[in-house]
Amino acid sequence: MSTKVLIVDDSAYTRQLMKKIIEQDSSLVVVGIAADGIDAMAKTLRLKPDIITLDFEMPEMDGFSFLRWLMRERPTPVIMVSSHHDSKTVFKALELGAVDFIAKPTKRASLELQSIEKDLLRKIRGIKEIRLDILSKNLELLDLEREEAFEPAGESGQESVQVVAVGSSTGGPAALQIILTRLPADFPAGIIVSQHMPRGFTGPLSERLNKLAQIRIKEAADNDPVEPGTVLICPGGYHLGLRRKGARTAVTLKEGSLTDKYVPSVDHMMKSAAEMFGANAMGVLLTGMGNDGAHGMVEIKGQGGYTIAESEESAVVFGMPAEAIKAGAVESVLPISDIPAEIIRVVSYSVNREKR
Repeated sequence: MSTKVLIVDDSAYTRQLMKKIIEQDSSLVVVGIAADGIDAMAKTLRLKPDIITLDFEMPEMDGFSFLRWLMRERPTPVIMVSSHHDSKTVFKALELGAVDFIAKPTKRASLELQSIEKDLLRKIRGIKEIRLDILSKNLELLDLEREEAFEPAGESGQESVQVVAVGSSTGGPAALQIILTRLPADFPAGIIVSQHMPRGFTGPLSERLNKLAQIRIKEAADNDPVEPGTVLICPGGYHLGLRRKGARTAVTLKEGSLTDKYVPSVDHMMKSAAEMFGANAMGVLLTGMGNDGAHGMVEIKGQGGYTIAESEESAVVFGMPAEAIKAGAVESVLPISDIPAEIIRVVSYSVNREKR
């Protein structure tokens, strides 16, 4: 059975380009095209699409107004189509219930268009895995007061954790916010993050999370040191690895290519963390389509590090965590609401034990 797609965009060029891309896949059918939000409302009710691609700058009714109406009247998976200079609208839309986004196509570079084509088709094909009910519950968690402290109770045989490597994809920005805003300013380990995201969006994501969290959060730059109390988020379009720099460990960035299945690569980051830190690494794998991170989690666990995967109970898409669990690479499987406490418990206990 074909997946029905409705394209909503006021640019005729974008509408036609996206229609051409989507119809390359015989399992997808574009059932309608709308140039503004009012037209999109009528076509949503009449055509009952399985997925909607949505621009936000439109006449008559903008994308936000349409998205609010949609999530109230006929909840449907929405992929935003946004240029990076509109990155603030991306995060607002994700909080309103959009499940993912792609960079807006332009007439400029054929390489850019190839990248968008690959990204759009992968996300639409994976839309059946998305749980809108879980997404809604997770968005409610964003509004809750964060916990100020957790008891590092319980025994743990874990070595002293020096780095926490976090991987995420679809549904990841909200999951990262839930975790990172619940960590204390004096968190005793460094954190590195690979979130599947296009170029131009990870900087604003880092800035936004930094304003909300107690811990320091920034977009990673080449040679940034991995240090306690700091979160380094891999820039879109790159892969994050680690290398020794004297007595310190520093970030090394490698540009992604069109042949790479996932950019940034969670596997690349986690394998590097396992290689540099061994049993002193922790891997945390969150919501996302596909299997990125499964091999990296295997590496971390194989070195004696601690691994956590988000459970099916809270993952908007259970693909990535499920693959790591299937590979036998996961020590703890937890809902997103319990992951911050477990990270703090294991890291704090391991550090306190080392001091004794």
